[in-house]
Amino acid sequence: MPVVEESVVIARPPQEVFDFLSNFDNIAVYDSSVTASEQVGTGPVAEGTRGRGTSKVMGRRFDWTVEVVEFDPPRRMVSRSVEGKLNFTVTFTLEPAGGGTRVTQRIDADSGLGGIFGKIADPLVERAQGRTVRANLETLAEWLAEHPQP
Repeated sequence: MPVVEESVVIARPPQEVFDFLSNFDNIAVYDSSVTASEQVGTGPVAEGTRGRGTSKVMGRRFDWTVEVVEFDPPRRMVSRSVEGKLNFTVTFTLEPAGGGTRVTQRIDADSGLGGIFGKIADPLVERAQGRTVRANLETLAEWLAEHPQP
């Protein structure tokens, strides 16, 4: 099972960062693998809220639906896939850091390549996805620095 975990410090307060991250419409702003995303239904995000989107990872396109399984503003949000070709869990942990916020993103995913080849390829997938997640978090930090949220 590939696991990717990366962190970055963002020069914005935890609540502002959490509010931005918990808005499904914002995922494509900072995540280069997501081509579209939105919340399913209306109302504030909470445990049980679902989001859906489309991603392109390692040349493969797939649609997904996730459900928020843990929601603790402004500290932690966990979403787990409930529909789609890949099974994955995305965890965001936020903590105050030097006047800003340390954001840690962890992705736990089943091997999407299948069979023995998938197990051999998992370390390659982890490294490639780790670089992508790190770049996405840096994009998030830059975006929030340039576009402070109200």
